[in-house]
Amino acid sequence: MNKLSDIGLIGLAVMGENLVLNMESKGFQVSVFNRSTQKVDDFIAGRAKGKKIIGAHSIAELVSSLDRPRKVMLMIKAGSAVDEMIETLIPLLSPGDVIIDGGNTHYPDTNRRTALVESKGLLYVGTGVSGGEEGALLGPSIMPGGSKAAWPIVKPIFQAIAAKVEDGSPCCEWVGENGAGHFVKMVHNGIEYGDMQLICEAYQIMRDLLHMSADEMHFIMKEWNKGDLDSYLIEITRDILAYKDTDGKPLVDKILDTAGQKGTGKWTAVTALDFGIPLTLIGEAVFSRCLSAIKNERIEASKILNGPTSSFKGDKVKFINDIKDALYASKIVSYAQGYALMKAAALEYKWKLNYGGIALMWRGGCIIRSAFLSKIKEAFDNNASITNLLLDPFFKDKVEKAQSGWRNVVATSVTNGIPVPAISAALGYFDGYRCENLPANLLQAQRDYFGAHTYERTDKPRGEFFHTNWTGRGGTTSSSTYNV
Repeated sequence: MNKLSDIGLIGLAVMGENLVLNMESKGFQVSVFNRSTQKVDDFIAGRAKGKKIIGAHSIAELVSSLDRPRKVMLMIKAGSAVDEMIETLIPLLSPGDVIIDGGNTHYPDTNRRTALVESKGLLYVGTGVSGGEEGALLGPSIMPGGSKAAWPIVKPIFQAIAAKVEDGSPCCEWVGENGAGHFVKMVHNGIEYGDMQLICEAYQIMRDLLHMSADEMHFIMKEWNKGDLDSYLIEITRDILAYKDTDGKPLVDKILDTAGQKGTGKWTAVTALDFGIPLTLIGEAVFSRCLSAIKNERIEASKILNGPTSSFKGDKVKFINDIKDALYASKIVSYAQGYALMKAAALEYKWKLNYGGIALMWRGGCIIRSAFLSKIKEAFDNNASITNLLLDPFFKDKVEKAQSGWRNVVATSVTNGIPVPAISAALGYFDGYRCENLPANLLQAQRDYFGAHTYERTDKPRGEFFHTNWTGRGGTTSSSTYNV
């Protein structure tokens, strides 16, 4: 009798194929299916040849090849395709079987699908998988959530294939119920958007203000990757800047400056607006991609709109160090904002998120892996209820030491007409967060003037609201108070 497979996977695109090979390399037998069955045959005859990987030409065939409790992982495009696949799978599965969605799914969909699948007697896992093609093959960061009862069933496979950190700990642990796993992955991707934009702004300052070559910037990134900025994204930026086209010139200089996006950064920014969390840096990172996309419009605008001619006359070596400080301080702000959003979601959905554990899951395999994630773990170990990472002694010290250079970079860039939306948004957030008295008193007076929206007073207890008849023509009726 043929051995039944440990898990089935549907969707043999880049991530799916590599996850299957990863699972097989860790001793698991895997059954695979793809909507285009030719892709199944090509995979079995190619990269999967001679391995414990079984090809299926139908969903029913895939399900029948699995050991119980059956585990079926979907690596397909997020959206309606996932719903359709779940509807196809439900009648073929038995109570206690597990459906796993490993795509970049919007967390409200996972909330909804968990409830649906559980109502059918089955279990559901919505998991973030980060690391790209290489991570999927060699060890990604995995962030599972959904039906808590499913965790012991999928844990042996997930932790076996996940990236491992220095002490052997897997970059995979249970995140929380319903859409918690996909929420944490969404925030991860939002931070990824922010990190990438920050690095790109540092690159533009060096390129357009300091007139540095790609090779010179490669050397700078190489040095930065040895210190506080040690991270996967700095590492690959170092390599990109050194990569030459067939004519020996830097390939990066020939790539069109229009950025794509798949939506997870936008989801993060919109969710922050829904929760009222000032996720300013990530929002600017998303909008920067949108601005890059209107290339033709920017070309025309560049012929019409004038700004300062950039000219740097200072100490170049010191300024490059200031750029490093600005990048590092802004990166801390990005994580601080991301963690604030996760805290708001945990409160809303009653998730018991392990914030230090999340930082550890991001230490290996994923795109935002970096040296200072262990410091985030330490921050929550020292104070599990800390409201903002900027208040942790380590991060407070780092930001305060970096802020002189940070401010110089923003001021110099603005003076020279170099756009730094994410770096300056991070500094604006830092200054706003540490400011005891913001000008919102005037804003609230304006709202009360035109809309009778009321205000609180500094000389009265919080929670008491007042309205002023500013013009003498209004009445005493005021609007109800609410926050959107």
